[in-house]
Amino acid sequence: MKRISILLIVLQSLFCNTFKAQDFHLSMYDMAPLFLNPAMTGLVDGKMRLHMHYRNQWNAIAYKPFTTGLVSFDLPKGKWGFGGQISNMRAGFGNYNVFQALGSASYAVPLDKNKYHNLSLGLQAGFTQKRMEYQIFSFDNQWSTIDGGSFDKSINNNENFNRQAQFQEAVNFGALYYYAKQQSRINPFLGISGFNLTQPKETFFGSSNRLPMRFFMHTGVRINVSELFFITPKILIYNQKNILQQTVALDAGYYFKGEKFYALASLIVRPNDAGIGSVGFRKDNYIAKISYDFNYSGLRNTSKTRGAFEIGITYLGKKSRNQEIKNCPRL
Repeated sequence: MKRISILLIVLQSLFCNTFKAQDFHLSMYDMAPLFLNPAMTGLVDGKMRLHMHYRNQWNAIAYKPFTTGLVSFDLPKGKWGFGGQISNMRAGFGNYNVFQALGSASYAVPLDKNKYHNLSLGLQAGFTQKRMEYQIFSFDNQWSTIDGGSFDKSINNNENFNRQAQFQEAVNFGALYYYAKQQSRINPFLGISGFNLTQPKETFFGSSNRLPMRFFMHTGVRINVSELFFITPKILIYNQKNILQQTVALDAGYYFKGEKFYALASLIVRPNDAGIGSVGFRKDNYIAKISYDFNYSGLRNTSKTRGAFEIGITYLGKKSRNQEIKNCPRL
């Protein structure tokens, strides 16, 4: 029964005119900078940045879990930043699949002569392919009472699918303010990003349905409590059509001088949805974090609080001697 409920939710969000599908999301959202805000392209403490991300959701209750994979690469070139991102999401039964490829560029300018206050503007463009195997779905009018009852797919389902895959343009924009003074006790940042700006046509039936725009507002401040310990309270606000979601989080890091690495931890809360805990480390040019979503939404009685598993790994190329530090929030 629980699998049927999950399937109905997915079908409603994909096909019904009164429902609008959400874009996929990440709990450790700022580990994947090009996913969060195009303006973060090239804001790297190094020659380049390579990031890989994986998320597995609803493994406890869905016949097939929802999975998200993402790879991004970016590098700074003076005031410019250039990069790209490839992502793939697969959602449950029916193999609904979203593949996206984006190119990304940003331009960062200092707002004062000391280059402490900075503003970065970013643009992304590319394409999205959405695909599903509707042939494997079963519908209520295909139920047969023969031999005790079963679904008979040879019976016409009376659904008017006119395509199995579709391509859409993808255009995104972002802006980011950040305070980059390295010796400062506090380093605040504020970013705004918009996605699906052209509202591309999205339908498997030939209707005029449009993909709604998605907006992020993310802000926070890194507080350097001491030379070895920092905390970063932060907020993310997500809006798409009639969906408004808020995330509050507290990151912390402690530097172990002897071993020369940062121990990292985060507590993240999405009200009425999930509590997320993450741990990780930074050693030399590598950053790795792992998190788990403890679900307490309306599905908690079925999920038994089990939500999503997520892992992210970042590699930073060594910076040259003359390179200006351009990362935010800095670590």
